[in-house]
Amino acid sequence: MYRFLLTRQWVILTVVALALIPTMIELGFWQQSRYELRTARNQRVSDALHADPVPVERLTSPGHAVTSKDKYRTVTATGTFESDQEVVVRRRVNSDDEVGYHVLTPFRLADGKVVLVNRGWIPANGSQTAFPKIPAAPTGRTTVTGRLMADETTEASGIKNVAGLPDRQIMLIDSAEQARRLHAEVLGGYVQQTAPEPEGGTPEQISDPGREDAPLNYAYMIQWWLFAAAVPVGWWVLVRRELRDRAEAAATEEKPAEPEPAAV
Repeated sequence: MYRFLLTRQWVILTVVALALIPTMIELGFWQQSRYELRTARNQRVSDALHADPVPVERLTSPGHAVTSKDKYRTVTATGTFESDQEVVVRRRVNSDDEVGYHVLTPFRLADGKVVLVNRGWIPANGSQTAFPKIPAAPTGRTTVTGRLMADETTEASGIKNVAGLPDRQIMLIDSAEQARRLHAEVLGGYVQQTAPEPEGGTPEQISDPGREDAPLNYAYMIQWWLFAAAVPVGWWVLVRRELRDRAEAAATEEKPAEPEPAAV
């Protein structure tokens, strides 16, 4: 009765079904790992954003690599902006996905060390080779508050660190590279400024990192596992349909033919 399962068509169908089941189960586990990673990231960011502000020198130092534990922590720094040494970071977008620059200004602390402060976003108006017009930073002794960020890398950001850019323009924020340019001790990482707010709302301050959509990965996980469970069910439905069709075809063939009426 099940001899048809040995035909070429059914052997291929069965092999494909057997291959799909573990593949879909594995995809479900992959989505589960994505869900767990995003949930942990969201919790870590939330904890950092809601932690009490601390002086930036407590979490980083020259040559220090900011860890994921300290990333997004609210920090404070007191010193003076060195606007004549600021640079712009190319190809950055604002909350409306408009392309422009981030303004990166060295901030000199009382002990002579420097922390890099990302003051926010400005539009890319005019030539991409000329240094853009930048809103002035506060003068005199200032206290800055912001989120501590790690140095940027191509691997983490996907942004290629292009060489030969116009003067005072960079692609990635790298404290070690800026330390060489400034000939100063520069604290590792940088600060994404949140206060004080700039006059006139420019540079446009960078919004908080928000939450990644972890529940979506959880839904995908359940979906893949339901698909995996549905494969053998679907295979069995097809088998039963094939049996029914074959039985009906056999019954039609075995049914005796109706006798023709006799000629008068």
